[in-house]
Amino acid sequence: MKINLIVVGKTKKDFLKDGEQEYEKRLSKFVNYEKIEIPDLKNAKKRSQSEIKQEEGKQILARIPEQGWVVLLDDKGKMFDSKGFAVWLNDKMVQGQKQLTFVVGGAYGFSDEVYQRANQKVSLSKMTFSHQMVRLFFVEQLYRAYAILNNLPYHHE
Repeated sequence: MKINLIVVGKTKKDFLKDGEQEYEKRLSKFVNYEKIEIPDLKNAKKRSQSEIKQEEGKQILARIPEQGWVVLLDDKGKMFDSKGFAVWLNDKMVQGQKQLTFVVGGAYGFSDEVYQRANQKVSLSKMTFSHQMVRLFFVEQLYRAYAILNNLPYHHE
């Protein structure tokens, strides 16, 4: 299976970058994982929120593979505990999904077109996090899911 994570903008804080890199390295033992960064929009301060969502949406859609399951990391999505997410991930593998693409939107969320393309929405929490922090939290949870599925001593009940 291949897992893509599409993100808008670069992670700017070193402590977040270091965390992402650590979990990406750990994930490489289990899955073909790729983070795809969409550059921040130029002149964003001169654009409306709607214009920003539309432009980011076009760039997101251009990077989503034609095949595979698309999951938006969205605060209105389905919530899992860590074991439940591991079961969901395993179900996707058993169903023969060759590619999962997760998407973290920009500060204003997703365009309607991106919502229409998605197969599912998943929420990491009822709380709101910066889109840069969501990347680290997600990649850690992805690693945790693989650790659970492989009976590693990482996850404790």
